[in-house]
Amino acid sequence: MAAQLDDPGVVIGEDGLARPVWASVDPLLRAYYDTEWGMPVTDEQGVFERVSLEGFQAGLSWATILRKRPAFRDAFHGFDPDRIAAYDDSDVERLLADTGIVRNRQKILAAIQNARATIRLRDDMGLSTLIWSFQPETTPRPRIFEDVPTTSPESLALSKELRRRGFAFVGPTTMFALMEAIGIIDTHLLGSHRRGSSGIWPA
Repeated sequence: MAAQLDDPGVVIGEDGLARPVWASVDPLLRAYYDTEWGMPVTDEQGVFERVSLEGFQAGLSWATILRKRPAFRDAFHGFDPDRIAAYDDSDVERLLADTGIVRNRQKILAAIQNARATIRLRDDMGLSTLIWSFQPETTPRPRIFEDVPTTSPESLALSKELRRRGFAFVGPTTMFALMEAIGIIDTHLLGSHRRGSSGIWPA
């Protein structure tokens, strides 16, 4: 659906493209929205990184995490699950001293715990296949930001299953945000130029 000039859900940028308010001002958020958010991610390391970052984002703004993402990648060895699973107490202290990341002990320990759980999943279906198995039959069709839900039956079920598998910081709201971010669902506003860009869901 093409955005209308009077569409209350989107802002028309100087480039003539329609975006939601949250992605219309900050250049970093706009670039992320235009190139990454909602595009399919299916490789283990890519999915693990996003699970980790969504966990660190809990209680914070996504803009904060996005600005710190390069530092996170450096500190966590590119979010390589094998490297992180081998972290010991000295690595935890190293991370707690790193001013470039979110220095929260519980979240750091959760990332290590989740790396180990990711490795265990390789003997089954693997992290990516497990998460993508919760793709719903339909996706939201929001016109304004207030139409976008924050949880779904699928995100509730995914959260429960990941917890059963030994993951932490994977609550239903966090998992819904993950599903949005990696293309499992499409919550781009109907008037946005990115609606349907994943190729998974029709515009």
